[in-house]
Formats: sequence, structure tokens, C-alpha cells
Amino acid sequence: MPFYEHVMIARQDLSNTQAESLVEHFGTVLADNGGKLVESEYWGVKTMAYKINKNRKGHYAFLKTDAPAPAVQEMERLMRLHDDVMRVLTIKVDEHAEGPSIQMQKRDDRDRGDRRERR
Repeated sequence: MPFYEHVMIARQDLSNTQAESLVEHFGTVLADNGGKLVESEYWGVKTMAYKINKNRKGHYAFLKTDAPAPAVQEMERLMRLHDDVMRVLTIKVDEHAEGPSIQMQKRDDRDRGDRRERR
């Protein structure tokens, strides 16, 4: 089965547990249609570059899935119909990267050594 990565933005007025339960809900939708949720990450509340539906912030979640195309289409359809989900991005990938995503990796202070000092 093909591999997919999804990024979902939920409304800012949800609690953390409600946002994480959305991820679990859409994981069960995939399982019901013959796919599986390989890994999920909750990135937390982040400020967006522009307002979406009068919201400046949103709960971001990242999903790695292994599912057939009809299962992914059904999950996307239900995400777009759900009132709490503002945006969804789905990308087909050749394979899933090992370990945490870039958003979850801690910045290392050694990387900042190459920059010039601020005046």
C-alpha cells in the first residue's frame, strides 16, 4: 500500500485532548477502510501566517499512514466536513522517515554558532 503524510490544523478553541482525539478518530476511519495509522504527532498550538476562519492560531497534528487511496479519500472527505478541522494537507511519499519529524526535533545550540551576532 502507498504511504501518505498528512498535516491537519484544528480550531484554536479546542483543548489539547480534543485535538488529540480528532487524530484518533481519523485513525479509526482509516482502519475501518483497510488502512492503518503508522505514527501520529501532536505539534501543539501554533500561530499561523494568516487568519483562517477568523482564527490566528490552530492545533497542528502530523499523521503518517499506510493506506489505499480510497481510505485516504474517505478520511480527507470526513476531515473537510468536520467543523473543528480548518485545513488538511496530504502528501504521498515513497517511504516514511525514521524518528521524529523536524517540528519535534529540538534545536541544537551548535547550529546557531554559524550566525553573526546581532548588534
